[in-house]
Amino acid sequence: MSLTQFTALIEGAPVMKYVGYFFVFNLALIFFEILLDVFTSKERRWRDSGANIAIFVMGQLLEKTAFGAIGIVCLMPFHWLTPLEIPINEWTWVLALLAADFTYYWMHRLEHEHRILWANHSVHHSSEDYNLTVSIRLSIVESAIEWVFFIPMILVGFTPFQAIVALIFVVQYQTWIHTERIVKLGWLDELFNTPSVHRVHHGSNPKYLDKNYGGVLMIWDKLFGTFQREEEKVVYGLTKNINSNNPITINFIEYANIWKDVKQCRSWKDRFKVIFGGLTWQPKYFNKGEH
Repeated sequence: MSLTQFTALIEGAPVMKYVGYFFVFNLALIFFEILLDVFTSKERRWRDSGANIAIFVMGQLLEKTAFGAIGIVCLMPFHWLTPLEIPINEWTWVLALLAADFTYYWMHRLEHEHRILWANHSVHHSSEDYNLTVSIRLSIVESAIEWVFFIPMILVGFTPFQAIVALIFVVQYQTWIHTERIVKLGWLDELFNTPSVHRVHHGSNPKYLDKNYGGVLMIWDKLFGTFQREEEKVVYGLTKNINSNNPITINFIEYANIWKDVKQCRSWKDRFKVIFGGLTWQPKYFNKGEH
């Protein structure tokens, strides 16, 4: 890292206070909705909410220790290799947020399309409830690998610091959209990821599957044909629910399912496709009951 880059990094560091403010605001929002549900007697699976909070605490402990520096450490070699350099200033933060949102769309979409990635991301979708605690129901190991998707941002000149902070903002934005208390918002639902738009994404209804991957903007879904408006009542959860509130089971059940299928495959080609292929792919002999 050059002296100029180091200076820019130091100058950009104060943005972390806004990350902190956003984080605290989101926690307050979650707590407020819990109180609101208690006082209005809104139906909620309280054990599910408890599991969400437990998963959040576990994930924070890992991110603040074992996984915290992985993204920066792994992205730095690409930063050193690229001849391109984007300075950190007000305008490039706007560009970084836009680039991070575009990157998030494709990362999110690939997590829905490849089973080994879905093993992590399915944690977020396995709740049959839809409330703000679902926003913190995230795989405790997902952050250890997501940095891979941000290599292109580094290669075009963004610093690892700016790329990761931009991603944090894109993710933190999405806390408020995990609620049923906010109805459709008209034209805003066409431009931004809103509660209505994201309810569709969490639906297991056939017409809602694999829709609305965007983090903040819906332009990516409209460009790549994955946008869907909320029309019929949303059924939350997976197409085959896990029926567990155990945080460990929630985090690793799909890995166990993959391993079960891998052990029953007859070739390495089939094992590879079970792990890295589509979510529903299986060898034909599975369907015949011969495995």
